[in-house]
Formats: sequence, structure tokens, C-alpha cells
Amino acid sequence: MAKSSAPAAPAQPPRPLSAGSEMLAGVGAGLVSTVCMHPLDMLKVQYQVSTKGVGGIVGSLRRIASGPDGARALYRGLSPNLVGNASSWGFYFLWYTLIKARMAGDDPSVRLNAGQHLLASASSGVITAFMTNPLWVVKTRMFTSSRQVDPLRAVPYRGVIDGLTRLAREEGIRGLYRGNLLALVGVSNGAIQFMSYEELKRRTRDRKRRRRGETTLGGEYDAEPLSNLEYIVLSGSAKLFSTACTYPYQTVRSRLQNQAGGPDAYRNIRDCVRRTWRHEGLRAFYRGLWPSAIRVLPGTCVTFVVYENIAGWLRQRANAELAVSRSDGH
Repeated sequence: MAKSSAPAAPAQPPRPLSAGSEMLAGVGAGLVSTVCMHPLDMLKVQYQVSTKGVGGIVGSLRRIASGPDGARALYRGLSPNLVGNASSWGFYFLWYTLIKARMAGDDPSVRLNAGQHLLASASSGVITAFMTNPLWVVKTRMFTSSRQVDPLRAVPYRGVIDGLTRLAREEGIRGLYRGNLLALVGVSNGAIQFMSYEELKRRTRDRKRRRRGETTLGGEYDAEPLSNLEYIVLSGSAKLFSTACTYPYQTVRSRLQNQAGGPDAYRNIRDCVRRTWRHEGLRAFYRGLWPSAIRVLPGTCVTFVVYENIAGWLRQRANAELAVSRSDGH
């Protein structure tokens, strides 16, 4: 008689990447996307803080590049943008991973629901907002200034360290955390985006498994890779949805962060909203939405494609090291 084979052991659910690896993937994604999208990001901020028309996108970029700073003006404020985006994405994924692991009880077979994803992403966003707000104040002011000294305006910041030092010395804690309340409100954007992205990824993976005739669905740390095109479609769809829900607060935040005081300065969020509504109308809250919409898709898609690929590479490396250690143990 043929020798009966023992039943195969059930496949173990994939373990999550370490929080450090998630942070590394987030930092890499933030660096790449920032370099790619910096000119449009700067233009969006200039649209938001302007109380007058800025012009079309192409014309505005040409105007900036033809100024006294030349083409390098398109990358004015790159250093705080790099530091801010890299640290923001890194810290965000770090805390998001730790909070999700706590919710799942470190059980890789658990599947968190949409509400839990929303809470985890909102919580990580709040922590990250407190940690990085001073960088965004410096970034906004560098975006809206020139390297050329204007006697009618404050001397522009020379870089991140100079900006942070002067901001702390001249305006104190209040200056460092100018607009922070609105940054906390803006956490809703990231929370909605990540909740949507997680749910879209889960449904896409489940649908692919059903097509293969599989009945077992993946857990919270499902590592089945998707194509780059799928990551682009899913991340872009999630970001468009979250942006449509939360854009007006970004305009108000940029206006509050761009002022350094004076008789015409907005006193608080309510004053900014009231005066903007009275003098400029509803359209002012969506000023810069068009360049933001153009930027948001490629920027988000680059970020998540780079993140998913770095995370996938780190996961493969960790699995290879685990396989080697197991073989050495035998």
C-alpha cells in the first residue's frame, strides 16, 4: 500500500513588520514624494495664503522661476519640506503600526474593522501633528518668502535650523505651534484616507482570493502583494475622498501659519473664518484646490507605491533571515 502522507500543517498568518521597519518605509516614501512634488506643493501654499488671484498653474510656476532667485525658487523651502514630510510619514507609520498591534492583541489572524482603522490612524495623526507642527510653520513661511532681503518684510529664514531657532526666540511656543489646532483638525484627512485605503486594499485582496477559489481570507497583516497599478488606484481614490471632505481647513491653517503678528493678523480660527467668508466668500476656502487636486494624486500615489515596495522588500528580507535562522537551528 502507498504510504499515506501526513496532513500539511496550516499556513501561519504573516507576522507584521516591526514598527522600526514601518517607520523606515514611511521615511523613504516621504523623501521621494517630496522631491517629486515640491514645486506644486509650494504653489498650493501660495494660493492658500494669497488674498488675490495668483494666476494659472503653469503661468505661476513660470513667474516664480523668472524671479530674482531663478529656477531654484521652485525648490524654495525644500529642506523643511523634506524634513517635515519624511519625519511625518515615518512617525505616522510608526505610531499607526504600534496602535494597530495593540488593538489586534498582536494576533496576526485578527482583522480590524473600519472604525478601528479610523481610530488608529486618527490617534497616530494627533501624535505626529504635535511632533512636527513647528516644521510646517517654518515650511509655510519659507514657501511664501524670497531669498532676497525685502526691507518691508522680515529677513527670510536661511533654513530649517535657522527657522526653528528664530521662531522659538521671536515668537515662543505660541509661534512654534501656530495653527496646531487646525493641524489636529486636519488629522481627520489622514484618518479618512487611511481607513479608506485599508478597506480598499482588504476588499481587493479578498476579491482576488475568491477568484482563485480560496475560502480563507487574510488577517490584519495580510502581506499578499498587489500590483503598482492597484496601489496607485487605491491610494489615489482614498486621497481624493479624504481631500474632498477636509480641504477648507487647510486654507485656514496656512493663513494662520503665514502671519507673524501685526494689526491685520487674524486673532484666532474663528476670526480667520469670519473675515475670509465676509471679504472673499466661499470660494476662498477652496483657493488652491485645483493645484492641490493635481498634486494630490501623483503625490499620494508616489508615496504609497514607494512605501509598499520598501515595506515589501523589508518583509522579504525579514522572511529570508527567519528561514536561514530556522535552517541553522536544525
